[in-house]
Amino acid sequence: MKNKIILTALLFGFIISANAQKKIEVSELPQPAQEFLKKHFSNTTVDIAKKDAEHGEKGYEVKLKDGTEVEFWKDGSYREVDGDDKPIPTDFIPQAVKDYVAKNHPNEKITHIDYGHKDLDVDLTNKIDLEFTKEGKILKDKKD
Repeated sequence: MKNKIILTALLFGFIISANAQKKIEVSELPQPAQEFLKKHFSNTTVDIAKKDAEHGEKGYEVKLKDGTEVEFWKDGSYREVDGDDKPIPTDFIPQAVKDYVAKNHPNEKITHIDYGHKDLDVDLTNKIDLEFTKEGKILKDKKD
């Protein structure tokens, strides 16, 4: 009996996690997300697009053929762009952040940007982790 309960719980957990990310077509992304991808990542194509319910917040996750991952809020605005270790486009990054990086880390490129609930996290090619307010004021500049 105990094994049946454990098996049922595991199966239920698997079903929930499988439903948390559902593959979708690019055309099913909100219009702002489609426009963002077209404008900033026209040099590559979408490998996988998913509707994502991570952390109880419905949004979208897109993996591009070049390995870049982009996450969007449910309204289609970008939440995170992760180039892994390679530089990402910067047109959509706040000017104050770009200015800080250019002044304090002139030989480095931005590889990751993540809008949290309270701050903005930015990673550079030299593994420096920067933290900004959403308005672009620096909070932390440290090596990982």
